[in-house]
Parts: sequence; structure tokens; C-alpha cells
Amino acid sequence: MKNILIIQTAFIGDVILATGLIESLSAKYPDAKIDFLLRKGNESLLHDHPKLNHILIWDKKNNKFTNLKKLVKQVRKNKYDLLLNLQRFGSSGFLSWRSGAAKRVGFRKNPFSFSYEHKVDHVIDPEIHEIDRNFKLLEVFGDFEKKLPKLYPSEAAFEKVRSIKGENSFVVLAPASVWFTKQLPKNKWLDIIQLYDESVKIILIGGPSDRNYLEEIKSESTHKNLVNMAGELNLLESAALIGVADMTHVNDSAPLHLATAMNAPVTAYFCSTIPGFGFGPLSDNSKIVETTLDLKCRPCGLHGKRACPEGHFKCAKSIQVTNS
Repeated sequence: MKNILIIQTAFIGDVILATGLIESLSAKYPDAKIDFLLRKGNESLLHDHPKLNHILIWDKKNNKFTNLKKLVKQVRKNKYDLLLNLQRFGSSGFLSWRSGAAKRVGFRKNPFSFSYEHKVDHVIDPEIHEIDRNFKLLEVFGDFEKKLPKLYPSEAAFEKVRSIKGENSFVVLAPASVWFTKQLPKNKWLDIIQLYDESVKIILIGGPSDRNYLEEIKSESTHKNLVNMAGELNLLESAALIGVADMTHVNDSAPLHLATAMNAPVTAYFCSTIPGFGFGPLSDNSKIVETTLDLKCRPCGLHGKRACPEGHFKCAKSIQVTNS
């Protein structure tokens, strides 16, 4: 294999979990040029990745299909020996179909899976993690060492982190989520903060849109060593921060997977979703916390929702927080 393309145009966590394939393909085919196609906005995750040749970016928000046609031309020009499509939706399937790649592999659920030389069932099972589903795509090519996801923050990113954290112990909290039902309630985050002595620095992280919410948490807490860094770190800087933290507390969201990619200590709180979907933490030091109630409504969907369908949100409100 000389030229390989991996397609994952979903969200941040999905891209992070796909990086294990980069590691495994690079180990088996050290001379291969590996490219990665992702959606615009996620490209900073793979900035200066030492095992990638090129990053292809699809702008899905502006002129989505015009940009898709341009990508098809670019992909055909690159003449890939192998294309791995991790997406199950039609647009990426169309691109795979028209790619001209010598071998195309993807999931059977894709509407264009008829064009794949090899197709794999996408199975949701408590015993199967997302990285296992991804690695199924490689089985047809023989034995691969299953590598865990990995990111490569720059030395500049770690230098910035050193200036933020100081000399003492610190923990990271990532309280926000795009989806309401994936987000541990504010009072629970305040409880987590109170688990730590004030000698421990607590750094709140999130995107620019999360800043006001995290400022509310900060203002309502009595902890004197609390810093709101929302919007001040890019994705790889956040990964570097998580990578050197004593512990990171997260929802079922992107920071969970940043911790996995840095093999960092992490406590993950699952509200409406469940680890059995295959997106739990994989760090050596990781803990999952979820409700102990037997709720017939949980999980209420594969992804989060804007509001609790039952109106009570017991899956989150009944969670007991921990700093262990």
C-alpha cells in the first residue's frame, strides 16, 4: 500500500477515535502516504501530525455539494491504493464510489456500500468499542496491531500549558456539551469542585460559546483556585492540558476522547447515553460514573437530546460525583 485515505467527516470525538487507524496503518505500511479527510472545523486536531501526509477538508456548511464535487476530483487525482470510509452516510459513500481508489472498504449501512470491495457490519454491542468497529475495516488485509487513538500536541502547546498550570497539582473540568441530556447538571459540577482542596487548581475548559456557562459555575463556587479557560485553548492545547492533569472530569463528549488520545486520567459521567454504545474512555486510569437507578427510559437515544423526553432528567440528577 503506497497511498491510503481515511474518511471520517463526523464530529471531533469520531475523528479522535479514528486516529488509532493512522497508528496501525503506519506501523504496518511505514512507507505509505496516509491522508485523512475530515469536516472543516476539525482539522486542527491533526495539525502537524507526524504520520499523516496530507489533510483533506470538506466544508459541509457552505456549498456542501459543490465542495463535495471538488473533493471527488482531488481524491481521484491522488490515486489511492486503499480508501477506508468510516462514515455510514450517503455523501461520503458517493465520494468513495467516485474516488477511483483501487480498494474501497466501509460499513454495509452506507447507501453506496455496493461500491466497496469489502464491507463490514456496523454493530452496536456493549462489548464492542468504536475503535473495534473501525478496526473491523482492516481485517481483510491481514493482521494489524490494534493501536489506541493518539494525538500530537506541539511543544508550543505544552509550553502554554506549563504557563497555565503552575507548579502545584491541578485538575481539569469540561462541564459543557452540545447536547443537554449528555451534560451533567450545573449543581453536580459544583459538587465536583467541592471535592477538591483549595490547594488544587481547577481549570474549566470548553469552547468560546461555553464561556458564559463556565463563568456561572465559577461565580457560584466558593473554591478560590478556579480558572475559566473556555475559548482560550485550541483542541491540541486542550489535549496537552488534559495530558498532564492529575484528573479530568468530562461528560460523554469530545474531551473524554482527548483524554483517551493522551492516555490521561479521566472520570467520565454518562447521563442519557451509555458506555455500551462504544464511546467509553480507554485511558489506563479511567472511571465511568452513571446512575444506579434502573430507568426504563435510558438510554433515550444513540446521541444526546435538547431536553429530557420524560421531563425528569433522572439519569443525570441521580448521579453521585466522585474525585477518585
